[in-house]
Amino acid sequence: MPYGVRLLECLIKSGVRVWLVYSQAAQIVARQEMDLVLPLQPLEAQKYFSTRFNAVPGQLSVFSRQDWNAPLASGSNPPDAYVICPCTMGTLSKVATGMADDLICRTADVVLKEGRKLILVPRETPLSAIQLENMLRLSRAGAVILPPNPGFYHHPADVQGVIDFVVARILDQLGIAHTLMPRWGAGKREELSG
Repeated sequence: MPYGVRLLECLIKSGVRVWLVYSQAAQIVARQEMDLVLPLQPLEAQKYFSTRFNAVPGQLSVFSRQDWNAPLASGSNPPDAYVICPCTMGTLSKVATGMADDLICRTADVVLKEGRKLILVPRETPLSAIQLENMLRLSRAGAVILPPNPGFYHHPADVQGVIDFVVARILDQLGIAHTLMPRWGAGKREELSG
């Protein structure tokens, strides 16, 4: 859950428009992993996150998982890109099989059929053959499977540095500039040429 919350913060700070949907399981996990109580109602969540991350008016919209009238539910108004972070194996399985029974999975379905970027950040380990096959199916369909596997070449000083590494990879996939961590090789050329 820290990856998802940090990603939301970075997206808002970057100035992009964000449409947010989260599951009931996310509410449980947020409490367990972050002592964060996610609001039950979309408008409450919208107000909470807008205030917490200083969103400009209209920048963040939060939708219920069953809001079939949400703009992201239709191919006539698809998002530019869609990230499911974190993504349970149950959600990944539903997306891989085209089971669009809630707004989270329906949006993934819309994004794939409209040829937009879909990024899934799976939250399980180890992985079964069924889970790996579902990931392969999604990769072949054009999705990006981005496991939250941090690198350590940037020598993170704390857990936030590990989280930022993964969020930086997501932002890179979205084409959103960031300064969460130094780029590989940055500074090395200066040392060599100096």
